[in-house]
Amino acid sequence: MRAPKALIGTAALIALGFAAPATAQTQLSIATGGTGGVYYPMGGGLAEVINNHVEGYSATAEVTGASVENMGLIATGDADLAIGLADTVAQAYEGTGRFEGQQLPMVRGLASLYANMIHIVALADSGITSLDDLRGKRVSIGAPGSGTEVNTAAILEANGISYDDIEEQRLNFNETADALANGDIDAGFWSVGAPTSSILNLSTTQDIVIIALTEEQLAAAREADATFAVTTLPGGTYTGVDEDISVLGIPNVLTVSSEMSDDLAYAITSSMFENIAELQAVHPAANQTTVEFTLDATPVPLHPGAIRYFEETGAEIPDRLRP
Repeated sequence: MRAPKALIGTAALIALGFAAPATAQTQLSIATGGTGGVYYPMGGGLAEVINNHVEGYSATAEVTGASVENMGLIATGDADLAIGLADTVAQAYEGTGRFEGQQLPMVRGLASLYANMIHIVALADSGITSLDDLRGKRVSIGAPGSGTEVNTAAILEANGISYDDIEEQRLNFNETADALANGDIDAGFWSVGAPTSSILNLSTTQDIVIIALTEEQLAAAREADATFAVTTLPGGTYTGVDEDISVLGIPNVLTVSSEMSDDLAYAITSSMFENIAELQAVHPAANQTTVEFTLDATPVPLHPGAIRYFEETGAEIPDRLRP
């Protein structure tokens, strides 16, 4: 954890006979994602909870490339908290997938926040109505270092589609929406909480379709990645998309380093859950942020400070979540 500029020189002030400023606070950085997704507003809401309820600390949400990059930021200490997709978090902890040969055993969970829904979006007049229709098309697979990119690769590979079969482009959510609207790409993947602003905005100016996977395609993806689950994107979530659609979902995990103090991890966890209405007011995805969801969905061990809070609530901690 980095010492804040406000604390630099404290010893010198004391040596000169002056008291350190009473308002000095330790600054925390929260690694999120792009501004067109849910990570950034959720991170901003969490920062406000910390600012309002964790004494001696202030926090700021940082724009990043999302899940893969965020795990690296936790490992290097350049972020104090980070949000990541469950499969990416698990890969970082285990040293598999995108983290082959660079295991990050210091990654710990504080909570599972909500489940992403994997949206595959095209314009209604594109002629794309199925996953197989993506062959030969220009497809945004997600920003470099994002969980969307990891999820896209898993879904395509599980269903016999490689990057050789498409013209892949690595765009963030806002760039993907703009590229669809401008005709620069044919389809795009989002792994994001619903609704998300970039698709909402696109659907108000363009007629869109969200591609449904077949039961066989859903099953193949789940067999390839056990963190996937099948969930429902309700009709009416986006303008013009009126029918319920079965999509793949995957939890998002709030992570920290094992080096964070137990007391700070406890304070952040307890403040978030005891003031969850403040986070829910920022984004409805936080309606899923519960102790039960955390204990069911978190793929890596919890930080001991978080465990202390959960045990105070009477929750039974599964052995797999103990460091």
